[in-house]
Amino acid sequence: MLTPGGRKILDAASGLFYGRGINAVGVDLIAREAGVTKKTLYDRFGSKETLVAAYLRERDQRWRDWLTGRVEAAGDTPYARVLAAFDALAEWMRRENPRGCGFVNAAAELPDASHPGRAVIEGQKHWMRGYLRELCAGTGAADPAELADELLLLYEGATVLGGLEITPAPAATARSLAVLALERAGCRHP
Repeated sequence: MLTPGGRKILDAASGLFYGRGINAVGVDLIAREAGVTKKTLYDRFGSKETLVAAYLRERDQRWRDWLTGRVEAAGDTPYARVLAAFDALAEWMRRENPRGCGFVNAAAELPDASHPGRAVIEGQKHWMRGYLRELCAGTGAADPAELADELLLLYEGATVLGGLEITPAPAATARSLAVLALERAGCRHP
């Protein structure tokens, strides 16, 4: 549990890290935006690196809750749930991800494998892979793990292209390609 000061710091850091980039934001700015002293920031988090990891953990939990909630509400067939994951991504990108995937962005800024944020980033991507594998397991695919990996590539590509604004509707395009991948894998469509 965070103290009220810790909550203000994490909220300020989250907006700044995603909006401006982790390396472009210093602790002075975070403390100023949060309305606290640098001493309070260090008392609550110990270091900027720990604060970065906390930001990424919280963002990951929000994403997981968002995605699983949307997928569960989409229907009871595995096929529908797989496609709902892409629909949820499109909505998330419109509402929460105008600069692309926060984890991909953070990974580009944190090349040091020992940074505590790297473990959070990798954990998030492993979770996403596992979640897609769960969704694919009941689809009747000849190789659900291979299908899930293919879908993960589509998913991640959509988040990157969405942040760069290279294509007009990357999540919708990824969803269309997911339909083709499901059909190619022999999945049962209700």
